[in-house]
Amino acid sequence: VQLVESGGGLVQAGGSLRLSCVASGRTFSSYYMGWFRQAPGKEREFVGTINLSGSTTYYADSVKGRFTISRDNAKNTVYLQMNSLKPEDTAIYYCAARPFDLGFKTREYDLWGQGTQVTVSS
Repeated sequence: VQLVESGGGLVQAGGSLRLSCVASGRTFSSYYMGWFRQAPGKEREFVGTINLSGSTTYYADSVKGRFTISRDNAKNTVYLQMNSLKPEDTAIYYCAARPFDLGFKTREYDLWGQGTQVTVSS
């Protein structure tokens, strides 16, 4: 599986963006998906994760209530809807995939996209 993110950009504080992550291959529905982000000078951090059917999601406290993860297995795509964006959300956002179970740490994921830049201006 190869992952390609898109949808990043520059947005003002309070605005919204929707990131997409398209997976190649026919086994997308067999992978648990996660979103992570990395700000300059900081370690990559967990944003959220979603199960195979999309019925279960978990989020970092910093984004809970503002970000929503969803997936469309027919389109091999996972989304990250980001609302009420803050300058501290500025980072490169990565999607990641893993089999077997939900994952909450970077080391639990084997497959990563190249990332998409999100910049939130104040």
